[in-house]
Amino acid sequence: MSGNVQLLSDTLAKAKAENRAALVAYLPAGFPTVDGGIEAAKAVFDGGADIVEVGLPHSDPVLDGPVIQTADDIALKGGVKIADVLRTVREAHVASGRPVLVMTYWNPIDRYGVERFTAELAEAGGAGCILPDLPVQESALWREHAEKHGLGTVFVVAPSSRDERLAEITAAGSGFVYAASLMGVTGTRASVGASAEDLVARTRATTELPVCVGLGVSNAVQAKEVAAFSDGVIVGSAFVKRMLDAPDHAAGLTAVRELAAELAEGVRRAS
Repeated sequence: MSGNVQLLSDTLAKAKAENRAALVAYLPAGFPTVDGGIEAAKAVFDGGADIVEVGLPHSDPVLDGPVIQTADDIALKGGVKIADVLRTVREAHVASGRPVLVMTYWNPIDRYGVERFTAELAEAGGAGCILPDLPVQESALWREHAEKHGLGTVFVVAPSSRDERLAEITAAGSGFVYAASLMGVTGTRASVGASAEDLVARTRATTELPVCVGLGVSNAVQAKEVAAFSDGVIVGSAFVKRMLDAPDHAAGLTAVRELAAELAEGVRRAS
């Protein structure tokens, strides 16, 4: 079975044709439970997310802020496995018909086996993988198997990336480019980073791939601001925080559905 990188590309193209940015939501698998995480992914799709990134919880999520670290810890204590991540991808995709990616550090895939992981992710209907810590120069094996199985390979660029490095990264990627516009960990922030627009412009100069921005957006005003200069607005910590702060799971699902609707309205107000 082939993966859904084409669905990912088509979804981003459709948003562009509608003169808006895509809304990309991140939620870790297994949080607060495996079933609860699946329900949360469905809820953000119901609220208006175009794409969902399913996080593969890691014991040392060095690029994620404290909110996502807390959720990862809950998922790992609950015994989440790669099979649960793949099940989350499958059920979220089947329920919505929309693209679902996995965001993961490289070590769990390396241990699991690249061929096995790519084959199973494609079978689950996955659209690809975001690999924040896999260097492009060490990615040939992954990219070979991902391409064979119809999966996108999304690399992360940062403000520190020089222009020649950006060109190297974007040439190796597929699906879209993840622009992490603030150095250090991700997480919600009070205002949009000034470096984001410059990073998007420099990245676009090297590629035809859509450029989606993750920098801690947590409300519609910030989503609108980022949507004005990017192809997609990536939101993670704000969704996770809604789940963490909710008094019970049902309230958490309502909260993330409502946040998705608010953010979806924000990306549609782009100038």
